[in-house]
Amino acid sequence: MKTYLVTGGAGFIGTNFIRRSLQVRPGWKIVNLDALTYAGNPASLQDLPEDPRKRYQFVHGDIRDPSLLSQLFSAHAFDGVIHFAAESHVDRSILGPAAFVEANVVGTFHLLEAALKSWRERGEPGGFRFLHVSTDEVYGSLGPRGRFTEKTPYDPSSPYSASKAASDHFVKAYFRTYGFPTIITNCSNNYGPYQFPEKLMPLVILNVMEEKPLPVYGDGKNVRDWLYVIDHCDALVNVLEEGRPGETYNVGGGAERENIEIVHLLCDLLDTRLGRPGEKPSRRLIQFVPDRPGHDRRYAIDAAKIKRELGWHPKHRFEEALEVTVDWYLSHMDWVDSVRTGDYRKWIERQYGRG
Repeated sequence: MKTYLVTGGAGFIGTNFIRRSLQVRPGWKIVNLDALTYAGNPASLQDLPEDPRKRYQFVHGDIRDPSLLSQLFSAHAFDGVIHFAAESHVDRSILGPAAFVEANVVGTFHLLEAALKSWRERGEPGGFRFLHVSTDEVYGSLGPRGRFTEKTPYDPSSPYSASKAASDHFVKAYFRTYGFPTIITNCSNNYGPYQFPEKLMPLVILNVMEEKPLPVYGDGKNVRDWLYVIDHCDALVNVLEEGRPGETYNVGGGAERENIEIVHLLCDLLDTRLGRPGEKPSRRLIQFVPDRPGHDRRYAIDAAKIKRELGWHPKHRFEEALEVTVDWYLSHMDWVDSVRTGDYRKWIERQYGRG
C-alpha cells in the first residue's frame, strides 16, 4: 500500500483526482488535506465506496500551518505529495491578490519545507515524488500561432498566474538547491464534474437552465485549450509514477476553442437536453461585457513531451466529454444547489467547525 498526501483535494481537480486514483490504483491510500475555503467541498467525496483498508482520510487544515504539516509527515510515511491547493480564480485575484500570495506562494513554501524535512529524515527515499500541479497561465498570452512548450519563458498577466509562477519557481529551486525530487505539471483549462459554478462551463450550464444572462468577456474570441478533468487525472498518475524528478510536463487536451464557441455549444446542447422550443434559443441570453484587465488572448499546450516520454494522451473527445459534463450537472442538481445556496458551507461548519 502506497500513501500519498493530496493538498486541496476538496476542490474541483483534487476531488476528481482522488476519485479517479482510488479507482485505478487499488494499492493507493490518500490523505486529503484541505483548508475548505469557499470552493472546497468535502461532500463531493462523501459517496466514496466503503473500504475496510480505509484508503481515504480527510484532514481539515491549512498548508500554511507548519505544526500540522509536521504532524502529518510524522504520522505517515508518505510516498509522495500531489499539491493542488491553490486560489485559482483570475477575477478574484484581480479584486484581492493578497489571498493568492498567501495560499499559492507562502502555502507552497511551507509545504516544500515540511516535505523536504521529512524526506531527509527518512534517508531521502528514491521513490518519493513532490508533484506540483500548475497552470498554462504562467506562460502568458499566445498570438494566433504556436503553442506553449516546457521551455516557454514565464510571462504571467494576472495576480493569479503570477502567484502560480512564483510557486513554480520555488518548486524548481528546491530540486536544484536540495536535490528534492519535485516535478511540475502545467495544464490547460479543465472541465468536468464538481467544478465550482463561477467557472465558464458550469456558469453557462446553470444560467441557461434558469434562463439568466450569459456574460461573455470582450468579443468572446479568447481561445483556450480544453482538457477533460479525467484525462488530466490520468496524466497526473502517470507523471507521479513515471515522471523524472526536476522535469516539467505540459498537459493539454488538444481542443482549442474560442470562449464564444464554448457558449454556443453549451446553449445548443442544453436546448436539446431541456427540450427548449426553437423560437427561443438560449443563445439569445448571451451578453457581451467589458473585457477583464490583462485578459490573455490565447492559450495552447504542446503536450508532445508527456506523450513521447510517458505515453500519455487524452482519451476523451472534446464533444463527447462536453456532453458527459452537461449530463452530470443536469443529474446532480442537489450538489449544484448546495454549492450555489451556500448550504454546503453550513454542512462544513457542522462537520469541521468554521472553515
